[in-house]
Amino acid sequence: MGKAKQEKELGKESLEAAMEDKELENSEDNLKIVEDQTEQESQEEVEEEDELSKSQRELAEMKDKYLRLYSEFENFRRRTSREKLDLIVTANEGLILSMLPVVDDFERGIVHSKESDIKSVKEGINLIFNKLQSVLLQKGVKVMDTKKGSVFDTELHEAITQIPAPSKKLKGKIIDTIENGYSIGDKVIRHAKVVIGN
Repeated sequence: MGKAKQEKELGKESLEAAMEDKELENSEDNLKIVEDQTEQESQEEVEEEDELSKSQRELAEMKDKYLRLYSEFENFRRRTSREKLDLIVTANEGLILSMLPVVDDFERGIVHSKESDIKSVKEGINLIFNKLQSVLLQKGVKVMDTKKGSVFDTELHEAITQIPAPSKKLKGKIIDTIENGYSIGDKVIRHAKVVIGN
C-alpha cells in the first residue's frame, strides 16, 4: 500500500503541477489579452488625436481661404466702384469736348453779330443750331416725333394742358408741342411737353 499511496500522491502532485502550469498559461494569456487591449486603446487615442489635429488643420486652411476670398472680393468691389466713377467722368468729358466747338461758334457769332446785318446773324444761328444737333445725334440723342395729330403716349409725352379739339380727328391726340422730348437709344431722357385735344 505504501507504493500505491506514493503513486497516488505523485499523481496528485503532478495533477497540481499540471493545474499550476495551466493557471500560469491562463494568466499569461490573460496578461497578453490585457496588453493587446491596452495597445489598441492607445492606438485609438493616437488615431483620435490625429483626426482632431487633421480637422483643426483643415479648419485653419478653410479660414485662410475664406479670408483671402473676402479680401479679393473687397478689392474687386472697390476697383469696380472706382472704374464706374471714372467711366462717368470720362463719358461727360467726351460729351463736353464735342460741345466745345459749338460754344466757339457761338462766341464768334456774338462778336460778328455786332458788325453784321440781321440776315447773316440768322444764317449763323441756323448753322450753329445744325452743328449742335449733329453733335447730339453723334452721341445717340434723338428728338421725339411729336407732330400735330400724333397719338398721345404717356411713356413719351407729358400733357401740359388740354384744349377743345378743333376737329373730331384730333380728340385725344397731340395738337401742339411746347417742348421737344429726347431719347438716347430706347431710353427717354426728357418727355415731350404737349397740348392735347379733348
